[in-house]
Amino acid sequence: MRDGAGCDGEGRGHDDPPADVLAEAAAAFGLLASPSRLHLMWALSQGESDVTRLARRVGGALPAVSQHLAKLKLAGLVRARRDGRRQVYYIDDPDVVTLVRAMLGQLTARSRPAAQVPRLRRTGG
Repeated sequence: MRDGAGCDGEGRGHDDPPADVLAEAAAAFGLLASPSRLHLMWALSQGESDVTRLARRVGGALPAVSQHLAKLKLAGLVRARRDGRRQVYYIDDPDVVTLVRAMLGQLTARSRPAAQVPRLRRTGG
């Protein structure tokens, strides 16, 4: 960080995030680097669910899904509430939901073969 001028080089007063915030963000992104955990986040961005339903949806073993959820919960990316005997997991931060949906939606759109993308057709004349 140079004299608080910011990283845009324009001196607009946009301070860089503190080192502890950068470290926390890197840890959260590190957790999301796992395809299994990212799939769980995608599923939870669609709505709350219990571990059994999540395991079926992502095709994971119940103990492994529980471990992934515990890590995501510890990082503050997901939360859980009791519903009788079940733990119901959810994402309560709309910014996290937006981030997951935007990233996966964009990459899904990019991965579609060109043949599936509708094109404008010229008409004779």
